[in-house]
Amino acid sequence: MRLWHQDLIALLPRQQLLGQHRECCALRGKGWGKPHATVNYVFNYPPYKLYQYHLLVMEEMLKRGYQPDEKWMNPNYRGKAALDYDNLEEMPLDYPIYFEHDEEYLQECLDNLKAKGIVL
Repeated sequence: MRLWHQDLIALLPRQQLLGQHRECCALRGKGWGKPHATVNYVFNYPPYKLYQYHLLVMEEMLKRGYQPDEKWMNPNYRGKAALDYDNLEEMPLDYPIYFEHDEEYLQECLDNLKAKGIVL
């Protein structure tokens, strides 16, 4: 489980982009707060930040002709198995969305992709 550096979203191959959508859905749903070494930092932020990140992923999906379920466009939606949030507080869109997505993390992501045979 990994959230790719947000600068890579538009460059990700199909498999990684769609996988990122699934990861975001899982994290927004019942995966919220469940420890996983590579994404634990996400839980230090309000859930709205994950929605903002997921929105970047879904916007790229739409550009490529994929059709994510419109329900995910609602920041309060958490999937079929989790209760929706009552009303998440909107937050400004920071860059990067996650402070941890710095230059070092970008390189880590590029190295990870390269190990999979993907050079961006």
